[in-house]
Amino acid sequence: MSETSTVDSPDSDAQNVSAVAIRFAGDSGDGMQLAGTRFTEASAIFGNDVATYPSFPAEIRAPVGTLAGVSSYQVQIADRDILTAGDRPDVLIAMNPAALKANIGALAPAGTIIVNSDTFEDERNLHKAGYEESPLADGSLDAYRVLEVPMDELTKEAVKDSGLKGRAVLRCKNFFALGLMAWMFDRPHQPTIDFINRQFSGEAKEAVRTGNELAFRAGFNLGETTEMFRHTYEVKPAVLPPGTYANVTGNQSLAWGLIGAAQAARLPLFYASYPITPASDVLHELAKHRNFGVRTFQAEDEIAAVGAALGASFAGHLGVTGTSGPGLALKSETVSLALTTELPLLIVDVQRGGPSTGLPTKTEQADLLMAVYGRHGEAPLPVIAIASPSDAFDTTIEAARIAIKYMTPVILLSDGYIGTSAEPWLLPDVSQLPDISVPFATAVEDGGTFLPYVRDKETLARPWAVPGTPGLEHRLGGLEKEDRTGNVSYSPENHERMTLLREQKIAGIAKDIPPLVIDTDEDADVLVVGWGSSFGAILAGVRRVREAGHKVARIHLRYLNPFPSNLGEILGRYHRIVIPELNRGQLWRMIRGEFLVDAISFPKVQSQPFKAEEIEAKLLEVLDS
Repeated sequence: MSETSTVDSPDSDAQNVSAVAIRFAGDSGDGMQLAGTRFTEASAIFGNDVATYPSFPAEIRAPVGTLAGVSSYQVQIADRDILTAGDRPDVLIAMNPAALKANIGALAPAGTIIVNSDTFEDERNLHKAGYEESPLADGSLDAYRVLEVPMDELTKEAVKDSGLKGRAVLRCKNFFALGLMAWMFDRPHQPTIDFINRQFSGEAKEAVRTGNELAFRAGFNLGETTEMFRHTYEVKPAVLPPGTYANVTGNQSLAWGLIGAAQAARLPLFYASYPITPASDVLHELAKHRNFGVRTFQAEDEIAAVGAALGASFAGHLGVTGTSGPGLALKSETVSLALTTELPLLIVDVQRGGPSTGLPTKTEQADLLMAVYGRHGEAPLPVIAIASPSDAFDTTIEAARIAIKYMTPVILLSDGYIGTSAEPWLLPDVSQLPDISVPFATAVEDGGTFLPYVRDKETLARPWAVPGTPGLEHRLGGLEKEDRTGNVSYSPENHERMTLLREQKIAGIAKDIPPLVIDTDEDADVLVVGWGSSFGAILAGVRRVREAGHKVARIHLRYLNPFPSNLGEILGRYHRIVIPELNRGQLWRMIRGEFLVDAISFPKVQSQPFKAEEIEAKLLEVLDS
């Protein structure tokens, strides 16, 4: 916690804090994701700025009580603009010994631990977590403020008249913990009560609805009436730009961006995908919005999904397919087909830890080189990266604009951290969305023959002729095409010409994207170059270094192929360039190869996002060298 001060209160010792990070942790069946999401929603409605970091196992049901089965949800709430979910949680809610064991190392010094003490009385739970004896009794937690709460027992007592029986009773304990946190941090009740009523509506779910509400109120009442919870915290609303905000995840914002892009392009949207973590929520969200002309298709495999999306593009739709790293590899042949037929296609890659199945629920930025180079032959295409959940909407529309204007497939990179984390997003005025529409070819002048590969002089894009348009019959396919006519051609000179034309078309996009804006201190000698989800941690780390009196410059790349036209000039101004990324230095290799600069790679491949303190420490090391 930071910037603390004591506030007089007749009922509690309330402490006013500028920001606090809270982590809910328990077994993957304890409802920690739901508890964290509800706490975040209540905090956003209250007016705090929020940033979240969910973490959960890949297994549908990992062994109960084991370290492998621990699920957690961290949220930072603040009275000011924040950029990350916090380096270290100030408060840890541990629902069992495994949750404590897995998360104690991340807790801030002198942090608060709230434990479900009932689960520490069972030796089997302790042994599965790797404890020889209870950490509540051996002094190992003396450096922290530990609050022991028998949540199992108190939840049973709270819901005894709800009609719930058996295991269903303890499924309410996440709401008990949530109620306790609502007391400690003065969260509004009504958003949670409204959610319970919506989620468990109907006569068949009456007992569940009643039980969860009783558990929530019991947790709040325990805090209000128990001396150990006399010390509470107040985080005042943040002062943010005026407007209407929504608390969105990156996948949700990306899905809305696809809808916005289709509306701005005046095209129906067709989204095809095969279920894959962590991209599946994009499909789930789009399936709710058929009223906007959205068509969704869950294919039998990744190859079928990209083939269907390309077919939709051929038919005059905004064709989109979504996946993660393993699926992008499978789609590569059809992406090459889209490239050689020169049809607009959007490929969304929500990256995860790899290779192979890898770490499905963990984050990484390791698909960059595959996105830029991962096709056979000379096959360049644009690659664009999302920086944060709230950035996904605009960046998605921009990716669609480029795909349609230049008649090319575009890879849009997100990742698991962006996709599943949440933050407030200022809702845009949809009437101000840019017009990104491109007219279809409709007729041939003077009764001539339609030439599908005659190019626009400015963009080098070929015309988009929807099948069935009279007089525009033409041939498309994977074989090399003759320039202008589109006939199959094996001419060596034609192949080289078509290869160069495709290359020049993509390279020319650099003239159509905004120049990089540099965030710099005067006389700064160190430049930090970031891309994708490292945005928040890099900016937070840079701010800390500046507060310590150092001068640093920063740029963040949205466009990764082609690079912005002024990137080389900016790189040439600085003697020391640091490139943090969640891979083994993929952007670093691209920048060294393109601009011949001796940049410093700062890689991280631990399946977790950067922390601001890690960026801060690396910059201080470079500044002192």
